[in-house]
Amino acid sequence: MFTQAYENFRKATESTVHLQQEMFKTWINLWPGAPVASPAWGEKVQRFQKKWAETLGEIVKRQRDMTETNFKAGLKNIEKAFQIGEAKTPEELRAKSIELWQKCFEDIRQVYEAQLRGFETAIEKWVEVTTTATK
Repeated sequence: MFTQAYENFRKATESTVHLQQEMFKTWINLWPGAPVASPAWGEKVQRFQKKWAETLGEIVKRQRDMTETNFKAGLKNIEKAFQIGEAKTPEELRAKSIELWQKCFEDIRQVYEAQLRGFETAIEKWVEVTTTATK
């Protein structure tokens, strides 16, 4: 489901960018004395756009995978929460409650660490794309 939505979003974005480029070229050519856009500049922009689209696609895929993993962990914790009511003794109830509590906090810690790593990766990719595009 996410793959199809992502693919449709990518196609729509490419079409929009292409339309904007054509519109911009047409408007610039209407101005008298305006310099014609150099092909080298256009190629740099296209390379940048393509690289950025690829990078953004990778980031979105990683985010989707991370979200999927988080939902699965959350569902497991909800199932364990319902199993707490099946405890027969107060000691068993206490042990299951502590186990669930620890598991929930461990999952939350992992989620935040994964989000931080994802943010760091996105910043690194952004810097890489912008520095290589300007060369």
